[in-house]
Amino acid sequence: MRKAPAGPPAEQGRSGAGAGRPGRRRLPLQPVGTRRFLVLACTDDVPAVDLASGALVRLQVTWEEERPPDLSPFDVIDAVVAADPECDDLAQPEAITVEGIPDGVGSLRGRRARTVLRHLVAPTEDHLLGFPGTSSPYWEFHGMRPSVALVVPLRGPLLFRRRADESVWARFGGPRSDNWLPVEDRRAIAALWAGRRDRLSGKDLAAALGFKPHYLVVALSAPRSGYCYKTVAAFLPRP
Repeated sequence: MRKAPAGPPAEQGRSGAGAGRPGRRRLPLQPVGTRRFLVLACTDDVPAVDLASGALVRLQVTWEEERPPDLSPFDVIDAVVAADPECDDLAQPEAITVEGIPDGVGSLRGRRARTVLRHLVAPTEDHLLGFPGTSSPYWEFHGMRPSVALVVPLRGPLLFRRRADESVWARFGGPRSDNWLPVEDRRAIAALWAGRRDRLSGKDLAAALGFKPHYLVVALSAPRSGYCYKTVAAFLPRP
């Protein structure tokens, strides 16, 4: 797990407000036996930051039919870590199994959120998540590679539709990399369809999303036909 120095207590309200000023509300006290997380994305699992340790994790949640995945980036949640967690998936060493559905307790934005995220940005590397290409056989993972990363692209992102199968992809890159990855961010996919465009980038993408994308959450998928795939789990603004 990629770790950052433990940040200040999570709070919500206007960034930079003094402790006693109107408009600043502290998050409720954390119940005994729970851990508090900052949500970065919400797909089948929940890439998040453990606010106690600063570690980047993936919460394994058993969603229910009446409660599908509905968390938003920068939500702050309390979750109970399972007494008997699943810990045998070597493709996802950051995975944490939680009991029940996490409780939303507020949000974290502004300077405090930026402080948490600043230390988690993945270093500029030729290969995201430690291997080249967009996929790798499941049996080649041995718990030594990260399965989730917070990326600040130097080029892009470009959001586009692949006409061959109507899937949505993102293109972005760094000094020595050019990544083309499928997108799982429901908001980004909906923005592309709503705009009736085959591709969005720059100001058009920012207008469609409602914010200028600053971070990308890149996560490894569950095995599909024996392979795990790199995906874009979320487009995030600079909070």
